[in-house]
Formats: sequence, C-alpha cells, structure tokens
Amino acid sequence: MVLDTGDTAFIIICTAMVMLMTPGVGLFYGGMVRSKNIISMIAMAFIAFAIVSIQWVTIGYSLSFGTDISGFIGGLDYVGLAGVGLEGEGIPDMLFMAFQLVFAGITLAILTSGIAERVKLSSFIVLGLLWTTLVYDPLAHWAWGGGWAGELGALDFAGGTVVHISSGFGALALALVIGKRSGFGKYSMEAENITTTLLGGSLLWFGWFGFNAGSALAANGLAVNALVVTNVSAAAGAITWMAASWIKGKPSSLGLISGAVAGLVAITPASGFVSPMSAIVIGGFAGLLCYGALLFRVRRGLDESLDAWAVHGMGGLWGALATGIFASAAIGGVDGLIYGNTHQFLVQLIDASAAILYAFIMTFILAKLVDKVMGLRVTEEEEYVGLDISQHGESTTA
Repeated sequence: MVLDTGDTAFIIICTAMVMLMTPGVGLFYGGMVRSKNIISMIAMAFIAFAIVSIQWVTIGYSLSFGTDISGFIGGLDYVGLAGVGLEGEGIPDMLFMAFQLVFAGITLAILTSGIAERVKLSSFIVLGLLWTTLVYDPLAHWAWGGGWAGELGALDFAGGTVVHISSGFGALALALVIGKRSGFGKYSMEAENITTTLLGGSLLWFGWFGFNAGSALAANGLAVNALVVTNVSAAAGAITWMAASWIKGKPSSLGLISGAVAGLVAITPASGFVSPMSAIVIGGFAGLLCYGALLFRVRRGLDESLDAWAVHGMGGLWGALATGIFASAAIGGVDGLIYGNTHQFLVQLIDASAAILYAFIMTFILAKLVDKVMGLRVTEEEEYVGLDISQHGESTTA
C-alpha cells in the first residue's frame, strides 16, 4: 500500500471544507428562525458535530465500514478505530475515516430543521446519538460499506441517500412527532435575519466543493468533474427557484440561496457520474421541484420548520433518480436511462425508496421513544421565551 502525498493533502483540505459546512448549516438555519432562537439553531449544529465526532471514532465508523453483516450493518472490527492506521491505498485509512466523519456530522445538523424552536437540548443530544447510530450508520453501510445497495449497483457518489434523503425525510418524521410551533399559522414566523442565512448558504456552497470533489478520494479528473458539475447545478437551482418565486411576487434572496442548496443537494449523488450539461438540467429541475415541495408543505400546514424535507429530502430523491437517468459511462463508468440503461434507473429507484422508508420510519420510532422517556419538546413557557434563554441562558440582545 502506497500513500500519495498529493491525494492525501487534497483530502485533508476537503475534510476541513466539509467540516465548515456544519456551522454553515447552523448559520443557514439560524437566520430563518426568530431572533430568540438563533443561538439555539447555531449551537445545535456545533453540538451535532461534537457528539457525532465521538460517536464516529468509538463505534460509528465501524458500524458503517466494518465487515458486512447481512448487507445491513458493519461489524465491530473498527471499534475505537482499532486497525485504522496511518497507512492505506492512496490516502491513510485514518484520513478516510475523518472524511466520512464530517459527512455524518453535517447530516445530523441538517436534521435539526424538523425540531427548530421547540426541542429540549438534552433530548436532542440523546436523539442525535440514537439517530446517527441506528439511521445514518446503516444507510452509510448500505451505500459505501459493502451493504446491499452497493452490491445491487446503486450509485451514490457523495451522499444523496446517505446524507440528504436520510436527514430530509427524517426531519419530516421529527416534525410530525414534536408537533407545530406554538402560534404556527396564526403569527408571522418568517426568517428574521436573512443576512445570516446568506452567509451560511455561501459556506455551504463553498464547502460542497470539498463534499463532492473530495468523494473521488484522489486529486484527479473525476474530482475536477465533480467540482464543475457541483457549481453549475447550484447555479441552475438558484436561477430556477428565483425565477419561479419571481412569478409569484418578489425574487427573494432567501429563494435564491435555497435554490442553490437544492441544486447542490441534487447533484451530490450524481457528481461523479454526469456531465456539466446534464448537471444544469439536474440543478434547474431541483430548484423547481424543491420550491414546489415547499409550497406543498405550506399548503398542508406542515411545520417542518426550515424545509429540510423540501430541499434535502426531495432534492436528494431527485438526485438519486437523476443519477440513474443522466449517468454517463464516459465519466463514471456506468450509463443511465438516456443511454439505454433502464436497469440502472430501476436500481436507483429501489435504493431511494428503501432509504426513504427506513429513514422516515426509524426516525419516527426513535422520536416517539425519546418523547415518551424524557420529553422531546420544551414547555410552552420556554418556547414563548425562546430557546436561547430557556436552553442556553444566552441572548443576542444586550
């Protein structure tokens, strides 16, 4: 096994870039809540990264990448990083572990969308540990650790099912369990600090280059392709969401950055398999689809507060299917539907459907369990005061 210093340096940089996406999620979400909860949203992103960091090196990495058990979960080979050293093929095994760690961290941070402004901090910590262990780790194993989806031939270059479908549909399940925010539908709950959201969105766009390009696990042409398609898909999503919202009124900056994130989500599973022109189509449609999903959520009166389901869940679903449509053997070695490979599209459909069902059902069960044992939601008085004060004893005002 020979290490490549260039590849190693590249993946170290990408790991750091992806880590920056987790506080980016905190800022993105923080700007969309009321000012009395902004500290809470940003803090939960940091807390998510902290608890996942410990969970991952103790047991999570092993459950995701250990010896396959019935196609569902990894074994205990790497508990406490046993056998995960500084040697490897191209990059050190420990660096691969660290790169995967930051993916797990941001996924839990995205999940907080469904419980924004009303969750007990202690309950979130317990739920986060359970969710990462019992939802994220199995899905990571299915796709990347030798599980059934990978064996079936499902393509997920950087986490369409593992990161986005899991967190998006998980957030929807959490929202259904915890219930609507007090006053939802009666009082204005519009984003109070769009500037913070735009800053968070810019960190996400930047970090996503490491997210997708780094998934090539080498500084090579495939990484370059992933970087380029990531950017154009984000741009296309930003433009189509902005255009769609413009038809209904003003072209909001929140819609612009939300569309960019939708494009980034959708290209994630496809970034190692599609061309830049296909990426424009993928991202452009993602902007329209996710905007439509948001409108549907609003019409139904669902308080999945910050739209992880609409953007990450539906965007991840479209991205998984789009990979099966637009994949090109000239780029990633596999052709999709438009090149005559119907089988690949069907495989993507099976994989995405299984991920949706598993993430939604398991999250619902875990949320119910935590709610029954320790209570998932703060009191009405604590919610009225705001989580910044009631959960952290802090405030953004003097």
